[in-house]
Amino acid sequence: LKEGEISFMSTDYEMRLGKNIQKLRKMRDLSQEQLAKKLQLSGCDISPYTLSRIELCQKHVRADELKSLKEVFGITFDELMEV
Repeated sequence: LKEGEISFMSTDYEMRLGKNIQKLRKMRDLSQEQLAKKLQLSGCDISPYTLSRIELCQKHVRADELKSLKEVFGITFDELMEV
């Protein structure tokens, strides 16, 4: 994809992941901006806009983003998928 293009993801895995990230964020009473800041502090270069696109299943989640998400939430990869 070229910069600025939106790719709508279609797999169940990717859609479930985006929804689970949103659910985990809301369970911890965090805004997208607050979660993005926590991720940035853990070394993950992510903006609230990017986080929004992930939650809406409009952006693929990179491996480094997954790792940072699991660390910030204090959960395993399996738990990230099972919420």
